[in-house]
Amino acid sequence: MNSTRASTARFVATHSVLTLNAHHALVAKSLVDAQEMHRTVMSGFRGWVEDGAPEARSQMGVLSTWSVDLKAGALVLVVQSRVPGDWTRIPREAFTTAPHIITVDRTFKTDEVFGFRAVVNPTRSRPSGKPAAERTRGARTAHTTPEHVKRWFARRLQADGEPAAAEDGVTRIGATADPDALGIRMLPTVSSAHRTRQLRIGRAEIRGALTVTDPETLVNVLSNGLGHARAYSCGLILAR
Repeated sequence: MNSTRASTARFVATHSVLTLNAHHALVAKSLVDAQEMHRTVMSGFRGWVEDGAPEARSQMGVLSTWSVDLKAGALVLVVQSRVPGDWTRIPREAFTTAPHIITVDRTFKTDEVFGFRAVVNPTRSRPSGKPAAERTRGARTAHTTPEHVKRWFARRLQADGEPAAAEDGVTRIGATADPDALGIRMLPTVSSAHRTRQLRIGRAEIRGALTVTDPETLVNVLSNGLGHARAYSCGLILAR
């Protein structure tokens, strides 16, 4: 193991757990439009940075994930942030219960094992079709099978002693796992048909256990998210 690597790292964040009525107009619109879901999440953080500031979401460390129970008509939205959220801009009648705010303060240690859940946007770069000398990064396309998602995640696992970035530039997560023990579930694609930016975001849920190998790298990934579409409720790793 790299002796210069810290053996512990501290993770501090706020989690807002919002239980919402899926039949309320604002919530229903958020469910069918990824941009509206983004607006709902970001409505809790006005005033921390100037309006229109670039990378406002990442400055405040805002990440989110959600799940919906269509039979019960309930949407559970979990929002992580470096600053506390203010959810008074969401109509009171949209909530089924009051927001639950949790301060997370946890120290991770090398070789610690913990359970996790993450919804990610697992993508690959599709070749541009140009000659090798002119080739640039191709368009991103989402993986659509559990086996491909498992391989995507396995490339980001970090064995003991490995650096935080792979030779091909892939960012590792400061932990390792048995890929065959991971649970992978493909989720419905979310989209937005706004004129300014049309979106289609493929999603997959990954569950399992991670063993910490590089606590500082792990805390960085927990704080900042994994993969693409982090503004659209992907990339948040929830540690149990």
